[in-house]
Amino acid sequence: MDNKIKKVVLAYSGGLDTSVILKWIAQTYNCQVVAFAADLGQGEELDPVREKALHTGACKVYIDDLREEFVRDYVFPAFRAGAIYESSYLLGTSLARPLIAKRQIEIAREEGADAVAHGATGKGNDQVRFELTYQALAPDIKIIAPWREWDLNSREALMAYAGRHGIPIPVSKERPWSSDRNLLHISFEAGILEDPWLEPPEEMYLLSVSPEKAPDTPEIITVDFERGDGVALNGQPLSPGKFLTALNDLGGRHGIGRVDMVENRYVGMKSRGVYETPGGSILRAAHLAMESICLDREVLRLRDSMLVKYSELIYYGYWFAPERELLQQFMDKAQEPVSGQVKLKLYKGNVTVLGRRSPNSLYRPDIATFEADTVYNQADAAGFIRLNGLRLRIAHALQGRNK
Repeated sequence: MDNKIKKVVLAYSGGLDTSVILKWIAQTYNCQVVAFAADLGQGEELDPVREKALHTGACKVYIDDLREEFVRDYVFPAFRAGAIYESSYLLGTSLARPLIAKRQIEIAREEGADAVAHGATGKGNDQVRFELTYQALAPDIKIIAPWREWDLNSREALMAYAGRHGIPIPVSKERPWSSDRNLLHISFEAGILEDPWLEPPEEMYLLSVSPEKAPDTPEIITVDFERGDGVALNGQPLSPGKFLTALNDLGGRHGIGRVDMVENRYVGMKSRGVYETPGGSILRAAHLAMESICLDREVLRLRDSMLVKYSELIYYGYWFAPERELLQQFMDKAQEPVSGQVKLKLYKGNVTVLGRRSPNSLYRPDIATFEADTVYNQADAAGFIRLNGLRLRIAHALQGRNK
């Protein structure tokens, strides 16, 4: 333990873990603690943060509105690439952590702090995401990770510590799970969710109604794209943050975007996560539809061949790694023609594509038609098929000789 630390910038949410951590760092290291909370779309969750941090012992509190930067510089680049982890997770928490850590480093420089701290456990992915960003942007900074240092080895122990020090906590036996919220999603884990057989209770969900309780009348919307980014909803241009906020409202109203999965953490264990990503689920469906008429087949396949690696880099915490930045340049180049409009139907948990159009469309009705045309000679297909079947005929002949 380094007792020479004078000032620490803590990534602070006001939840159980970081509330206890703030007090613990101040007492253990006998140092000043600057609390930093990033406004990424948590809404009313941020209201008590400043007063609570000061009450718990923070010498100063930053609450920075990073909503537009988050969507513009993190969510949109990932969606341009089609990022998705293990076919289900749209990387809401994974994308937020490098932005939070980056701003932490900036505040540390402004405040003359010699250390940064986070509330991630030693079992999870977030410790890697935070610390890889710290190391990429400020390799000289000291890092405090209390979950790897203290003897408070459970949430029950944290709740007891909070009680002894008069720290109000949002976790209770009535809501035995933890959550993380931003404009892209809200995630739930731990507590009763650690049993993968148990269905999540309906009262847990915050952003969406259940599909059964969604409106009986479908809603038709349009989404406009420019170079792979959503720029307008129902014909109204919106900034990135307001665009995703509006999609969240629509998706939540129609019960869209709930995911319950068991995922593979970077550290090697499996973990159950439950997610609500209403706006992101709509955006992904619309983006895939837009790409379907704008992207060349081989460009799309090459992009998809890199998709697993790209998504893993974000999930594992390598946002600021050179390989992710290199892949991003390719992804962004591929998205240059992805502009146009998609029409969607939202209904009881489902997003259905009704139509798509683009000035850059590669879809040619005069070629694809089953009616008479002057462009495509169907007789040419015989030679095409025969050439592609050559290796199959050779293999079959070889098998016959070897019997």
